[in-house]
Amino acid sequence: MRRPRRLRTSPAMRKLVSETTLSPKDFILPMFIAEGIDTPREIPSMPGVFNHTMDSLIRAVHEAVDLGIVCIDLFGVPLDSKKDPTGSQACDPEGILNKGLAALRAEFGDEVMIMADTCLDEFTDHGHCGVLSTDPFGTTIVDNDATLPLYQKMAVAQARAGAHIVSPSGMMDGQIAAIREALDETGFQDVAIMAYSAKYASAFYGPFRDAVGSSLQGDRRTYQQDPANFRESLLEVELDIEEGADFVMVKPAMPYLDVLAEVAATSPVPVAAYQVSGEYAMLHAAGANGWLDLDTVMMESLTSIKRAGADQILTYFAVEAARKLRGA
Repeated sequence: MRRPRRLRTSPAMRKLVSETTLSPKDFILPMFIAEGIDTPREIPSMPGVFNHTMDSLIRAVHEAVDLGIVCIDLFGVPLDSKKDPTGSQACDPEGILNKGLAALRAEFGDEVMIMADTCLDEFTDHGHCGVLSTDPFGTTIVDNDATLPLYQKMAVAQARAGAHIVSPSGMMDGQIAAIREALDETGFQDVAIMAYSAKYASAFYGPFRDAVGSSLQGDRRTYQQDPANFRESLLEVELDIEEGADFVMVKPAMPYLDVLAEVAATSPVPVAAYQVSGEYAMLHAAGANGWLDLDTVMMESLTSIKRAGADQILTYFAVEAARKLRGA
């Protein structure tokens, strides 16, 4: 009888037969550039994660690149006074996100892939991902079709600023096709799209909303996916690929590993998973209280996401994990 334990007898043996291997190049580092601050500010609910100034952002990206990370995902945090119903700062070349993208492209060129969050929620005074209107019964709704032209303008503005990848996260129907058309028509055929294809209306996003100073009242359940649904995510992925997505994503990661595994098994394009702010915060909290060993559960959680099939992992642990992988 074969004894599987023979292959677990030492660290070298376990490494020899390991089926899943993490590398810094697997990680995408989400980062925040904030308007109106003079020094980087740590986000209270996300230890070690900062709202950056332009200078501190560039320094932090240099650190990430030196550790082997090849992609960052940039979010903008405008002043509340600059938010409006249509999120106009998202399309302004002088808006905080586009200025951050331009500064990174000027500093790094093609050395690091610069991805931009392509969504209006950080820029609208109501905090929703699209334009608000009313239905025939007088109910306030997010108007899908009125939002798509704004996503097109935002994606083109981000491409002009220097983004290599745009990442529409608003879950509007038809957003990938609309953005692909706008990018192609303006000469940005080589700018890729990472689609937030299976983005769930999750309670794990809370710390992120602190990070970006979200103005949201209510929830996004009318356009993000129901956590109870599985087949719906496969349909969303299929539609995004048909519309021209270069990557697809499952978000959050750990609570939806079943979805991630199925998407990875069938997708003809690379599959990303986003280990979101709540996942990061709860592991940090458990580590700070001595309930879990943070380094160990950090690596275990990331390995589980990779094992489930993720080609890329968006994680706030990217720098810490890359440093650990390099033995630094």
